[in-house]
Amino acid sequence: MSIGMQLAALLVVGLAASLAAGDEVVEVKPRETDDLLANPGMGWETFHHFANSDKALQGLPSSTAYFRWYWKQLEPEKDQIRWNLIDTTLERCRRAGQKLAFRVMVYGTGRDYHYSPAWLKEEGYAGFEYRQGNEPVHWGPDLDDPEVLERHLMLIHALGERYNGHPDVVHVDLGSVGLWGEWHMSGTDRQNPSPATCREIIDAYFQAFPDTPLVMLIGPLEQLKYATSKGAGWRADCLGDMGGFTRNWSHMRSFYPQQIERAGIAQTWKTAPVAFETCWDMRKWQAEGWDIDYIYDWALEQHASYINNKSAPLPEGSRPQVEKMLRRLGYRFVLRSLKHPASVERGGRLSVETTWENVGVAPCYADYVPAVSLVSDAGERVWVGVLGSSTRQWLPGAFAVSGEPVLPADLAPAEYALELSVVHPDTREPVVQLAIEGRTESGWYALSRIAVR
Repeated sequence: MSIGMQLAALLVVGLAASLAAGDEVVEVKPRETDDLLANPGMGWETFHHFANSDKALQGLPSSTAYFRWYWKQLEPEKDQIRWNLIDTTLERCRRAGQKLAFRVMVYGTGRDYHYSPAWLKEEGYAGFEYRQGNEPVHWGPDLDDPEVLERHLMLIHALGERYNGHPDVVHVDLGSVGLWGEWHMSGTDRQNPSPATCREIIDAYFQAFPDTPLVMLIGPLEQLKYATSKGAGWRADCLGDMGGFTRNWSHMRSFYPQQIERAGIAQTWKTAPVAFETCWDMRKWQAEGWDIDYIYDWALEQHASYINNKSAPLPEGSRPQVEKMLRRLGYRFVLRSLKHPASVERGGRLSVETTWENVGVAPCYADYVPAVSLVSDAGERVWVGVLGSSTRQWLPGAFAVSGEPVLPADLAPAEYALELSVVHPDTREPVVQLAIEGRTESGWYALSRIAVR
């Protein structure tokens, strides 16, 4: 699409009042779109699948692939961590246009005897046998034992050394404790480690991943309070349960609202993400006659950024409800207006005023920044100027962003296309799709033109 055609798709208000005395000003009001957007750090998660091969997506955008690994998968041999397992997953995420979220698990259920490395038992590390219901007996390490705990903390710190702040890792679950890393041992004769051990594990995650968002399971009250007080978000793994375990109790009505209040985490979303995984999957919801709109509206009221349906197929007829939810899940930035002078001098400051609205339910938890750029008629991007407002502060609602980036003194006098995007502060490359028209193949939005004198 040519620049002219892109600008034709926008509502250009034209010359207006000046930003500085005597300057003509151009004001542009882009048209909002209802497109489904795949943006980093939010959205519909795939589960042990990738967006380019997950048939259950059925065309839904997904920017995050969620994986869980048992300790035995990560360290099958002592001191030999399988970095290739995670690195290959990250590479496949990149090819699919996704980023990675993950959890480490110590205990599991099913057919296997070990869900932690077999060498722990073989070398005499402390542990115990457990079973859940009528399942076979399993062996697990005793995390209260100092030597076992030391080995596990070594794993957490090693993961942090390699992946803390990794640009392709969007969040890490505070896992490890309990069945599937969910901080409970339900159905067994075992209990969680001591409160002191749990705090030590939580501390280890914060030490290992100071630059990566962490989320804590909603189940254990004291640990939930502790982790969120240190800056973690929270996660619930049974979204949608309206009575699937018993008629008189459900996660949605009997536990989640009360736990949120008890833990005092209703405002945590302002600084850290909220993530949900469906209980069973949406097909169960439909089969039980549960209200899908109610379930998703409740998740949005908690300011959710992620929802994971276990890469299960959508039940028949539910696609419109899912799309409606996805247009509010996480953040969704709409540029309402852009003002700039009609002309500017080389080496001078380009005054830019913008108004925005985040029509989603959460901020972006990464420090991306809005920027403008100039593009020559030959298609060369000759300059990028950052406006300097981090998307971490872009809470739901309307807000203004302005800036005066300085143009290069040696910029050739000419008329340029003025484009805008939300970029990574280091690379200055677009990273966020906006809910407006005018997006080019480069990821920038062609909005206006400006003369450089």
